[in-house]
Amino acid sequence: MVLKLAQVTKRFGSFTAVDDLSLEIPEKEMFGFLGANGAGKTTTFRMVLGLIDPTDGTITWKGNRIDYKTSHIIGYLPEERGLYPKMKVKDQIVYLARLRGMQKQDVLSELDYWLNRFKVPEYADKKVEELSKGNQQKIQFITAVIHKPELLILDEPFSGLDPVNVELLKEAVVDLKEKGTTIVFSSHRMEHVEELCEHLCIMQKGKPIVHGALKEIKRSFGRKNLIVHGDFSMEFFKTHPLVLKAKLTAEGAHLQISKEEDAEAILKEIVGKGFIRKFELEEPSLNDIFIEKAGAAYE
Repeated sequence: MVLKLAQVTKRFGSFTAVDDLSLEIPEKEMFGFLGANGAGKTTTFRMVLGLIDPTDGTITWKGNRIDYKTSHIIGYLPEERGLYPKMKVKDQIVYLARLRGMQKQDVLSELDYWLNRFKVPEYADKKVEELSKGNQQKIQFITAVIHKPELLILDEPFSGLDPVNVELLKEAVVDLKEKGTTIVFSSHRMEHVEELCEHLCIMQKGKPIVHGALKEIKRSFGRKNLIVHGDFSMEFFKTHPLVLKAKLTAEGAHLQISKEEDAEAILKEIVGKGFIRKFELEEPSLNDIFIEKAGAAYE
């Protein structure tokens, strides 16, 4: 474990933004950090970056305390845009990378690589304000990774991007992970976290309500989704003893059941009722788990 938060609390006056949070983030892995607005994610990031100090508890990177002196090993993509609108892309990135201790020549060759990778080589001499929101996000991503940080914090990295650019950025993030960067990744989009992260933490009101390896979380949730599409009435599922939750759709039914054996019993029961087009058992989604644990839909 490289990044360790031990009983971290942050209070602003009488308000507790982060409440006794303990987390261990594995090296060279992507860690998902989820929670509705106000859950304490950004405050946690700011403490990890050394921008604000915890009220209680400790944050360490490879056993040493994190403070302003460790900022050169960290890359940060904030949720808000943080670029100078009137400055040219190249000048801006050179300036920010020099602050991280890079030589100008190294910055320019790295910048060249990234602009080509993101299919926007002609943007080097454009002002930031001339770019679309999605392309500004690409430039902001480059500023976060150009100095090859050991730890990369991405706060809502895909916000404002169209599907093509989401894929471009996603591939870049996966590449960085494979080259050994430890990545902490926060998103509103559960499916991105599900696709990219092996471990995760879901925060609510400053406290972790779900935390651990994604596979284990799904296994311990102990519920399965069963999708049934067929040419017969599915009303009876609403009162079926093996069905925990039933949602009827135009094609059939989405059911929540406890275990795989229940799916087998249901299949035996519906054979003969009519034509079955689809009968599929799925792991619970992160969204299902969040709704159950947090008692509310994830927005």
